Amino acid sequence: MMLTVYHLKTCDTCKKAIKALESAGHNLTLIDVRADGIRSQKLAELEKVVGYEKLLNTRSTTWRGLEDADKTDMTSAKALTLMGAHPTLIKRPVIDDGDAVTVGWTQEVQTIYL
Repeated sequence: MMLTVYHLKTCDTCKKAIKALESAGHNLTLIDVRADGIRSQKLAELEKVVGYEKLLNTRSTTWRGLEDADKTDMTSAKALTLMGAHPTLIKRPVIDDGDAVTVGWTQEVQTIYL
């Protein structure tokens, strides 16, 4: 199966996920959200599928560093703008298999792909 994985090369969870997916025989297209960036159109597509609540990483160091005004009254448009400006706010890894999109490397996600 061909998978597109949006990740950060410095993220330990992403490294584990990529290694496991490759070991399971998946062909991966890797997109580092910081180094490669992510098109705003693609980010909007991902958000439409999973919702900004799932895609926005509110536990990240980047999130904690934002102004309080940026973190309140969150909307889809505001979340997309923040994730576009700060790609490390995207919860990772995001795996797009062409039919479905998953966020994170939970047991549920592992069950789907491994």
